[in-house]
Amino acid sequence: MTTTPGTPERSAYDAVVLAGGAARRLGGTDKPAVSVGGRALLDRVLSACAGAARTVVVGGRRPTTRPVLWTREDPPGGGPLAALDAGLRHCRAETVIVLSADLPFLGPRTVGALLAALGGAAPGREAGTPVEGALLTDAAERDQPLVAAYRLEPLRREIALLATEYGSLSGLPLRLLTRELDLVRVAADALASFDCDTWEDIAAARAGGGPEAVAEASRKAAALAARWAAESDDQGTQPGNGGPGDARSGEATAG
Repeated sequence: MTTTPGTPERSAYDAVVLAGGAARRLGGTDKPAVSVGGRALLDRVLSACAGAARTVVVGGRRPTTRPVLWTREDPPGGGPLAALDAGLRHCRAETVIVLSADLPFLGPRTVGALLAALGGAAPGREAGTPVEGALLTDAAERDQPLVAAYRLEPLRREIALLATEYGSLSGLPLRLLTRELDLVRVAADALASFDCDTWEDIAAARAGGGPEAVAEASRKAAALAARWAAESDDQGTQPGNGGPGDARSGEATAG
């Protein structure tokens, strides 16, 4: 079942924003603090869920444009499932919006669409059976479990079962959680699911000018990365570079 984002529904909810992680592809940079359009990525996400009764940010404390409740997973770096569990421990509303902190184009309209979809019935189930989660899907129709609305109690239930089954939540993938929930999917607009995992993503987000400019920046960044990879492969096969074509490399190793 797929819906299209519409008018935000006014509904009481809490929000959990995951702002931890090692950001290895950014060289360990504090990704939530990276600026896009003059605002930190984290602040942009906090603006999207400004209607939350309570906002819990899981990660290291940093300045934000509005008050939030801070917490950390135990141990730090335990992964998204452990971080989600830490955030949920501070939630009180029956509904919770779960977001990653690297979504520069997420807005209240998409958050409203997720909340609205959560109010429907679970597909393939008897009438009256509520949906337990509503996930955003990206342009390739892939699930985005960190851009989603969930019912709090089913989420806590399944996390507790996973902790019992595996002994710890540390390092477990989110798919172990979402596969146990009755979910609906919400089709994203052009950029709502765009996240910043690499410097190329950040450069694309900073390009501005709407979806076309971002898409073009992304295309150019991907083409440049492919060219660098090809050049690296070529260098690796040239004599004197230790590649397969360098007989002296084999002699040195043997000796």
